[in-house]
Amino acid sequence: MKCALWLPLFDCLADPRVVARLAAEAEEAGWDGLFVWDHLRWREPVTHVADPWITLAAVAAATELLRFGPMVSAITRRRPAKLARETASLDVLGGGRLVLGVGLGSDRFAGEFSRFGEECDDRVRGRVLDESLEVLRAAWSGEVVRFRGEHCTVDGVTFLPRPVQRPGVPVWAAGFPGNARPMRRAARLDGFFPVNLSSAGEFADAVGEVEALRADDGPFDHVCEVEPGADVAPFARAGATWALTAFDPEALSVDHVRGVLRDGPAVR
Repeated sequence: MKCALWLPLFDCLADPRVVARLAAEAEEAGWDGLFVWDHLRWREPVTHVADPWITLAAVAAATELLRFGPMVSAITRRRPAKLARETASLDVLGGGRLVLGVGLGSDRFAGEFSRFGEECDDRVRGRVLDESLEVLRAAWSGEVVRFRGEHCTVDGVTFLPRPVQRPGVPVWAAGFPGNARPMRRAARLDGFFPVNLSSAGEFADAVGEVEALRADDGPFDHVCEVEPGADVAPFARAGATWALTAFDPEALSVDHVRGVLRDGPAVR
């Protein structure tokens, strides 16, 4: 199992230079990855929020080995053609280390959809998400993309350069275990991040459900969330391939993050 830091880009971490320095220190300490939240705003007392893509570009430039990416990005509020360019460029910048975490997002945390006039219906966003993923996969192929869906259109465009990774950037889908649609979506992609679990046993159940839905036996990641200092062995036994060490967004400090990363990952 591999271990990563999972950082909210809020307040003291809203400066890409700070996160890039932490990423370089994490790489030196033996961590396998660094992932960041993707939000436009958050509830009080958070006031400062950084852009994940600019921050990840700084992380890519400051490191050589770390896997990195947004975890997770509500890509329904992004134009898929623009996202195709951003992800390919970021993968090139990092030499093939980007992972794209995707999900529906939620309006309940900070009104991130309603306050900006975005679609709030989960079912509609789910259809947009699936179409966007189709566009991304086609764009990453380097072939001419012709796509016309209910929400997305690309009319005969080739997206070059391609990502370094083949056939494209790995995509992990986040979702609530037990909800059929997110789990079916994850089974078609490259990984599943079940959210809001309370035990390794629940994680093992989620792993089993997604594995039963998968149509092939190629590489696939099962991603769990853990607290700093937590014993990750039960999750490893449950099938986790990645453990993301999470931080409370309302009690962040650079010193705390630095202390956790200097302790090193739970699995070496």
